[in-house]
Amino acid sequence: MVSVGIIGGGIAGLTAALVLSNRGYEVTVIHSGIKSTNSYLAQAGIALSILEGDSPGLHVSDTMRAGKYLNDEEVVWNVISKSPEVYDFFLSLGLKFEENETEGGHSFPRVFTIKNETGKHMMKTLYLHAKESGINFVKGWAEELAVKHKRAYGVFVDGEFMKFDATVIATGGFTSLFKYTAGSPLNLGFLIGDAIMKGALARDLEFVQFHPTGFIGKNGVKLISEAVRGAGAKLVTEDGERFVNELSTRDIVARAIYLKTLEGKRVFLDARSITSFKRKFPQVYAFLVKEGLDPSRDLIPVSPIAHYTIGGMATDLWYRTNIKNLYAIGEAASNGFHGANRLASNSLLECVVSGLEIARTIARERPRVREVRDVPYHGYEAGDVESLREILWDHAGIVRSGRRLKEGIKKLESVEADPRLKLLARGVLECAFAREESRGSHYREDFPVVRKTYQRPSFFDGRCRL
Repeated sequence: MVSVGIIGGGIAGLTAALVLSNRGYEVTVIHSGIKSTNSYLAQAGIALSILEGDSPGLHVSDTMRAGKYLNDEEVVWNVISKSPEVYDFFLSLGLKFEENETEGGHSFPRVFTIKNETGKHMMKTLYLHAKESGINFVKGWAEELAVKHKRAYGVFVDGEFMKFDATVIATGGFTSLFKYTAGSPLNLGFLIGDAIMKGALARDLEFVQFHPTGFIGKNGVKLISEAVRGAGAKLVTEDGERFVNELSTRDIVARAIYLKTLEGKRVFLDARSITSFKRKFPQVYAFLVKEGLDPSRDLIPVSPIAHYTIGGMATDLWYRTNIKNLYAIGEAASNGFHGANRLASNSLLECVVSGLEIARTIARERPRVREVRDVPYHGYEAGDVESLREILWDHAGIVRSGRRLKEGIKKLESVEADPRLKLLARGVLECAFAREESRGSHYREDFPVVRKTYQRPSFFDGRCRL
């Protein structure tokens, strides 16, 4: 029997695990806690083009426009055309969505939600069915890939080698390599950096999406869902000035807020016009109350935060990496679906589709590995992660420049940290330096326009190739 090791217990990983288990494969999910995943924290919803008046073509057009046409159109069609399959998959598990809403960049209200804590409900459903299907869950830290001669043999978990015929990376992205993020603190990208060190290609590392409406309070960094703006909340300065279309794509809104802060102005979300805020946005309401704010009365201070890494391990249409028997899905993967900027709520769609697709890929290829000796294991120490986070926030943030990026690369050399994280951070900085244009979530103040020359992906294997 083919054994499959899935590293990560988010929506992508659980979808793949459940489908593979139902096909008769021996599946092990290695995770650090289901509630610690970004999938569980996902508020708004999942974009599905299945309603009357909508179409896959409209959804593709919105996705390409948001991605500033850096998207791989074949990949975009492949993912979006599976919207009906995704919807039917959750119906078969007993999950029903409650509403469909509009978010920034969408031309149709195709974002399906459940109490604006959609990720939590999707995760609970998937986990329940996965447990019932007999999947082996291992709670532990998958610290290093077992790779020899560009062939994957499994993973090291807390120092112990676990051998698998197929190894699937579903660990999410690396937004926690930036100083301010509302995502899981575990999303540092250890295995992405590890894979690069062992011969895997990374793609589009310079594209990091900053969510416009982060909340930085005394209880940490939180996210105020885009659906709050979809429900009518406005962005204003302290003197009441509206300065941006709140439902523009995230790159435009985040940059507009950032530029206002450079003018010395504070930016607020005015949600006082929204009736039944507590019922519609229970997660957001709960943390605002803890911070002493009542959204029916008070303006909510907001600022952009690192939210989603569009880049990751380079995969093909079927989520295969260039290392034999190693696959990547969800936010850990990058195959051109999002282009230069992710369209809101396409991430959960990608998670489910990639989980379904990788199950088909493994069933089709039936990978097998032989016994192997002396697989390299290093046991790296994390080291000074905070310095890495400061460097990326200060030098590869919302607005970049060649001078600042070069300074960041120089600073990186003296940081004593896990070499895999340093390599990943360097990939972000070097690819951002090489892309001499502004496109989507990548904005260079010294090259402020889109340039046709750069309408192509970047790849990183220790050196940025653009």
